[in-house]
Amino acid sequence: MIENYNVFLLVCGIAFLFGALFPIVFKRTPISLPMLQVSFGLLIGYWWTTLSFLDPIDNGLIIEKLTEIVVLVSLVGAGIKIDTELSWRLWRPTIRLLLITMPIGIFAMAALGYYAFGLSLGAAILLGAVLAPTDPVLASSIQVGPPNTGGEDTPRFTLTSEAGLNDGLAFPFVYLAIKVAEALSAGQRFDGEMLWSWFTHDVLWKIGAGLMVGIVVGKAMAKLVFSKYSQETPISQGYVVIALTLVAYGLAEYVESYGFIAVFVAAFAFRRSEHQHNYHQKLHDFAEQSEGLLMSLVLVVFGMLLGQGLQSGIELTWRVYIVSFVFLLLIRPIGGFIALSGLGLPHSEKYAISALGIRGIGTLYYLSYALNHGYFADDDALKLWVVCSIVILISIFMHGLSAPKLLKITPNKPPST
Repeated sequence: MIENYNVFLLVCGIAFLFGALFPIVFKRTPISLPMLQVSFGLLIGYWWTTLSFLDPIDNGLIIEKLTEIVVLVSLVGAGIKIDTELSWRLWRPTIRLLLITMPIGIFAMAALGYYAFGLSLGAAILLGAVLAPTDPVLASSIQVGPPNTGGEDTPRFTLTSEAGLNDGLAFPFVYLAIKVAEALSAGQRFDGEMLWSWFTHDVLWKIGAGLMVGIVVGKAMAKLVFSKYSQETPISQGYVVIALTLVAYGLAEYVESYGFIAVFVAAFAFRRSEHQHNYHQKLHDFAEQSEGLLMSLVLVVFGMLLGQGLQSGIELTWRVYIVSFVFLLLIRPIGGFIALSGLGLPHSEKYAISALGIRGIGTLYYLSYALNHGYFADDDALKLWVVCSIVILISIFMHGLSAPKLLKITPNKPPST
């Protein structure tokens, strides 16, 4: 890649230009910005034959760290823009999606990975874990608007809060997959003692500690930012967004909890402090622009990776496409309907929330993070990258085309049931 560095910068510059001009040039078209940027990257990767091959397995650490930053910025942005207060009644759809829909998706995809693709048990669990959570980055177009602007209807709020929380809640299952693969690679059996250790540490402790870290960091930073002294000399929103993100994430990881949960909760706790203050709008604008720039870079590189894969003749069997469509068109929507039943939501809202389970950059992070531990066979790793890449690609185009229409048919009213 280094010998093509200047040309790569040119490609990235064009991708950023797409982002700048998209609201003007493509305003009346049915395509979305992620669709445009992935397509651009795919064409570059396919026709730029002198570019070094972007092997996702060999470059797993780079992919992990780059996508980690994008997800973190997206999570803090999602937490800051939620206007809905914390109450059981208003958050019931979100909680049901997390506790019912996500496990259904994990189990179903694990079964499909095991039986349809012949993955090992650990790799099959990993496939379900990385594809189950909705993506907070690519889902930004269907999320709530900026703080205190109104129009926070039930579908947008539910999808925003779900994307903010389920990235962290998928981590226990990623760790389960890693531990199963580690045991199998060492010739051991994943027994009840290991399962109990996973449940107490990776589920109970890490989730609980992540929530506590997020609350403490969010409230403490709000006290500092909205103090009398800081009001006399306003603090730069850029510093606050980055500090809120890194302090919450770093502290959560230090105490061995889930940093993704801590970042979203910290941003939401910060948002609930002085929630009518116009400073939240400034924070949101900085986070949104940062997220857009990073997303553009990742989507173009992802498209280039896909283009190189097609150019090199990587075999894509019919099973990959069938399983991808089954997951996006059946498993997620059915799981969503099951979770939302009995809440009294209009049918159109249930359908929109259930259908818009976008997959994206979070999946790339989880997959690279797990594979970088080195316990998965190369054959399984290649299958996982192929299946996840196709699911993400289909999701970008399918949800990019359908999201505006689905959200238009839902009643524009705030969460109330």
